[in-house]
Amino acid sequence: MLRKFFSYYKPYRKLFFLDFSSAVVLAILELMFPLAVSYVIDTLLPQENWPYIIVACSVLLIVYVINTLLQYVVTYWGHMLGINIETDMRKKLFEHVQKLSFRYFDNTKTGHLISRLTNDLFEIGEVAHHGPEDMFIAVMTLIGAFGIMAFINLELTLLTFVIVPIIIWLVLFFNKKMTKASDRLFGAMADFNARVEDTVGGIRVVQAFSNEKHENELFAKDNRAFRAAKLISYKIIGMNSSITYMLMRFVTLFVLLCGTWFVIKYDMRYGEFVAFVLMTNIFFKPIEKINAVIESYPKGIAGFKRFTKLMETAPDVADSPNAIEVDRLYGNIRYSKVTFGYEGEAKVLKGIDLNIRKGETVAFVGPSGAGKTTLCSLLPRFYEVDEGSISIDGHDIRDLKLESLRRQIGIVQQDVFLFAGTIRDNIAYGKLGSSDADIMEAARRAHLEAFIAAQPNGLDTVIGERGVKLSGGQKQRMAIARMFLKNPPILILDEATSALDTETEAAIQQSLSELSAGRTTLVIAHRLATIKNADRIIVVTEEGISEEGKHEELIATGGIYSRLHQAQFGKG
Repeated sequence: MLRKFFSYYKPYRKLFFLDFSSAVVLAILELMFPLAVSYVIDTLLPQENWPYIIVACSVLLIVYVINTLLQYVVTYWGHMLGINIETDMRKKLFEHVQKLSFRYFDNTKTGHLISRLTNDLFEIGEVAHHGPEDMFIAVMTLIGAFGIMAFINLELTLLTFVIVPIIIWLVLFFNKKMTKASDRLFGAMADFNARVEDTVGGIRVVQAFSNEKHENELFAKDNRAFRAAKLISYKIIGMNSSITYMLMRFVTLFVLLCGTWFVIKYDMRYGEFVAFVLMTNIFFKPIEKINAVIESYPKGIAGFKRFTKLMETAPDVADSPNAIEVDRLYGNIRYSKVTFGYEGEAKVLKGIDLNIRKGETVAFVGPSGAGKTTLCSLLPRFYEVDEGSISIDGHDIRDLKLESLRRQIGIVQQDVFLFAGTIRDNIAYGKLGSSDADIMEAARRAHLEAFIAAQPNGLDTVIGERGVKLSGGQKQRMAIARMFLKNPPILILDEATSALDTETEAAIQQSLSELSAGRTTLVIAHRLATIKNADRIIVVTEEGISEEGKHEELIATGGIYSRLHQAQFGKG
């Protein structure tokens, strides 16, 4: 895992060495200060040599100026290193998430993914900067401090460093506890984010049912769990800091007492004693750095474990090694003995055989849950078939590159998703980089031209999150305009008008009819009036394809379709 972590430093080797070397020089110069003080007190002060004292202080001033510059380099450029690594990881993670199949998103909360992309990676960025650098500097400073203190007085140094094994034990003990606490904290944070995302995303439903109190209770539960997880982390940090603080103060008192005894016994000069006390304070700095690492390292590693786990989640649907690119398909579709079931559930489709000719409009009807939407979702490979195959123009869809395949298929759903941008942005999503002329032509064909002309800002009109400022009909027209712009040879209409009123539905149906012209079109519908002119109607039940034919033929047979028709329109 650490090897994977350090691999992200490779693009920034120069920046790492700049930061690292600056921190090393900074630590070395800090070690020089007590020696300089000792020299001034024991050598220059008794001689009352003011010129040399001024020179020595001037040299120390230059050292402090250099330290100031190095401190800036470590703080700014060091954090830039961490931010660069964090940014690269976030980019890779976002790109990877977009490759995951619908099956993954069916079982994962959006809030958890947001937490992976934000909080987890922030902690990783902090560790990327401080982790290796602080640990190395801490160890180096301890060794350097030990060497200088031993040079001043070996006996007192050995007595002082008795505390080091205790500190090492504390580091290992609290690091183990902090790792577990960090795992729990990130889990609670992800649940918290998921709760907020869920409630805010469904705020209209919440308020429509006056369930604010219920949501407050659910939020309070997740909020308490988040609070408890944070408190556990800070309790561990507090215990570690308090014990370490007491140990450090004990060392200070010990050095003062023992050092005084050595001075009285003439084994130590006054300057050496002052230098030793100052060196003790420098000796505390790596301990404080180690404490900081104890706090940040488990969080960063816990975040990196979650990052790695998600990155190692292989997409269920991916390009095969020999997948090919296709420029344009005609739209001859064949389902051959297709079987499919959602994860952990019974098979929805079993041995489906179906041929759809180029340019044909085929409607799927039947009871809810029979597999109509699933049948169409398999065509763009949103899910992978369990058995059998699906081909377009003789190409098995698994042999086509995903991007190439999905470029050939347009989908208009009942629940239209619009982005929080302008009308232009949302229509242009059908074909990125389209000119305003092409966008307006698509809008005209979707009968949106008059609506856009009535807006003060025209195509630049902001439609709100998920198109909240638009009516249902306007949203559908926007989705249809996207498809005119995309111009795919295959079209899937998934109950595209079922949520609209009769008048709006009739208008949208006209746009859909224009959109379907010359394309292979798969229509999923519950309102039979919308599909009676289809070239073929297929009745899908739990047993599979039960009936197929034209509207009049199916009515005449008196089967399932006929009964559905009678239920909607009556016997007359």
